[in-house]
Amino acid sequence: MYAPAHRQAVRSRFHLRRLQLQCAALREQTKTIEPVLPQVKMNLISVKAPATARVVSNDLCLKGGVKSASFVRHLVVDVTGTPLAGSFLVGQSFGVIPPGEDGRGKPQKVRLFSIACPSWGEDGQGNIVSTTPKRVIDEFKPQKPGDDSQDHALFLGVCSNYLCDQRPGAEVKITGPSGRRFLLPLDTAAHEYLFLATGTGIAPFRGMVLELLENPAGPCRSPIHLIMGSPYTTDLLYDDLFRRLAREHGNFHYHTAISREPRPGSDRGIYVHQLIEELIEDFRPLLESPRTLIYICGLLGMQFGVYQVLATHGLGEGYLKTAEPLEGTDPGDWTIDQIKRHVRPTARCMLEVY
Repeated sequence: MYAPAHRQAVRSRFHLRRLQLQCAALREQTKTIEPVLPQVKMNLISVKAPATARVVSNDLCLKGGVKSASFVRHLVVDVTGTPLAGSFLVGQSFGVIPPGEDGRGKPQKVRLFSIACPSWGEDGQGNIVSTTPKRVIDEFKPQKPGDDSQDHALFLGVCSNYLCDQRPGAEVKITGPSGRRFLLPLDTAAHEYLFLATGTGIAPFRGMVLELLENPAGPCRSPIHLIMGSPYTTDLLYDDLFRRLAREHGNFHYHTAISREPRPGSDRGIYVHQLIEELIEDFRPLLESPRTLIYICGLLGMQFGVYQVLATHGLGEGYLKTAEPLEGTDPGDWTIDQIKRHVRPTARCMLEVY
């Protein structure tokens, strides 16, 4: 028989080993799961040799319709017979070359537009592609020294207005596809999702949400949250679609952040990052999950507030890389210039801003 001291030593080693195994299992459970992205095809159609697509439909997609101060349309084009057909993935973009010449007498340059449909297209075969152009209507403003400060004539965006004007049957010169990072992972079920959009930044998320929830192989069961930011309720895009999907799929949650309309009980609206902070305890389990991916698409600058909220609440690890000059500082005191210089997204934070 073993002596008492020996038996105690054996038990101690056994308990230590069991504790080590439990800790290893816990580390494995909380291990960050970085996304494995699909291989993509790029630039199958060059600017020098654009292909011809044909407009299928062109409809307003604003919640307020003609009551909105903006004009944003859901443009659907047929790319059958072009190299783009069946060769794009949701999250990529395609180019459009408007007709005519610029102010220097040179052919108009290509403009990129986010693909707003799933990877199988609007038709299920990859032949019909959609995007979300917004008319640009503004006054001229001085951009550089020497510009006429008194010139405030009306300025119309060249390509955005060209696309919004097109009727079914019209031909459009296209290029692409472009983009290799702002993509859904190969194993969509291995991740959870937080999509953050402002304005036409919602375009890729329309395609992504449809691909996740209405996949012919079956819907993704992971938690999916979409926050759409807009100045007014009438400026929400694809609102009816997202509300329908939220009703039909219990794992999909649709939130809106309206910045220029007073909220009930307040004289102010709310921005995307402020909504996240307001609901931080609701979002905490999602953001603490090692499976979660964050996608940010929209106006340049949205990410700064989001970064600060994540860092302030100790949720930045896994999504942000902070350089030494900001270590130990209060994220609430970070300036935009400091964030630009010293904060970078990780592989679990996809960024597409303009």
